Amino acid sequence: MAHPSSEDLPVDKVRDLIRAVCEPLGRQRTREMIALETSLGRILAEDILSPIDIPSANNSAMDGYAFNGSVLSGHETISLEVAHTIFAGHTEKCVIASGTCARIMTGAPLPDGCDTVIPQELVKVDNQFIRFQCDLVRPGDNVRLRGEELSTGQLALAQGQMLSPAHLGLLAGLGIAQVSVYQKVSVGFFSTGSELRSLGETLDSGSAYDSNRYTLMGMLTRLGVQTHDFGIVRDDPKELREVFHKALKTCDVIITSGGVSVGQADYTKQIMQEFGSIDFWKVAMRPGRPMAFGHLKAAEDEALLFGLPGNPVAVMVTFYQFVQEALHLLGGGQSLEPLLVNAVLAEPIRKRAGRTEYQRGICQRLANGQLEVRTTGSQGSGMLSSMVAANCLIVLDHEQESLNVGDTVPVQLFNGLI
Repeated sequence: MAHPSSEDLPVDKVRDLIRAVCEPLGRQRTREMIALETSLGRILAEDILSPIDIPSANNSAMDGYAFNGSVLSGHETISLEVAHTIFAGHTEKCVIASGTCARIMTGAPLPDGCDTVIPQELVKVDNQFIRFQCDLVRPGDNVRLRGEELSTGQLALAQGQMLSPAHLGLLAGLGIAQVSVYQKVSVGFFSTGSELRSLGETLDSGSAYDSNRYTLMGMLTRLGVQTHDFGIVRDDPKELREVFHKALKTCDVIITSGGVSVGQADYTKQIMQEFGSIDFWKVAMRPGRPMAFGHLKAAEDEALLFGLPGNPVAVMVTFYQFVQEALHLLGGGQSLEPLLVNAVLAEPIRKRAGRTEYQRGICQRLANGQLEVRTTGSQGSGMLSSMVAANCLIVLDHEQESLNVGDTVPVQLFNGLI
């Protein structure tokens, strides 16, 4: 097991270095106009100001009776004549005189002279009259005011936001049919190692099936980027040069797995550096200590490189801690701070200060509502089955030391992530 050294970069420092490169590139990204219905998961390239008031008029928040709230003063109960019935979509002008009311449906425009709605279940109906206790409602209750959600010219959505289903609904409600978004980031990926075999090939002594490309493909697909799978590249300088040349022609980012740790063939790092400026880092984290990051260039083609470790769990952890945010920033998005929740430990964890650890965990809610977490057992970075068993990462920060049962720890839930 590799122990942290004074040369290892803290996780926060690595994040800052990557952000410093990716944020400016994202702001320069090409934009395109697309139909709203195809924009889910895309990143807004400009602020959107509301072209209308939402709601467009004062309206009722529920089915009931609309009246002027001033009539409530000085009475315990009140009786009002029902003079009109107003449905949602009603466009005719309607004025309600004092001492009368209008039967009104949810979303229907509030008639002139009315500022209050009492829900229908709180009144007693007698022919054309309603009767209710005045303390059941206050002036102004159950009314949506014009522009209270958004007024004309108000910022509705900010540049850099990734569009969710709620965003699409909001934009449709504003009558916006097309949006300006940044072009998708194009990502190429491949695995390095002569010992790797593709699915369908026969394993011989010392060989293993390549799993990293499939986890990378899945993670990238969830992020909505364009993907290019360049397969397995053997430990051969010629093959490596050829795949870099090919990937540079179509990709904004190239992700490799394997070939960046201590003891790997020297020419792997050498060839990466032939194509540009690459930093090989030892990150103070577990799993995922070895990592490469930098620029690749050949003629007019250029891309960013992420050289991830070869161990399957290390690939996933480094991707989610560094690459996911980098791709979001490159696509014009805003910084993504990991969302953490607190849980109590169900078992002790041994740890030394000087590195950030991401242990695979199983988190559950106890009968008292508290979250409890335990590890999946062995934390070997080659054990992809531990990621399958887990539903979170237990995040132990740089200075954290060993913990006991009942201690509180932050966890990064996998829901929507893995």
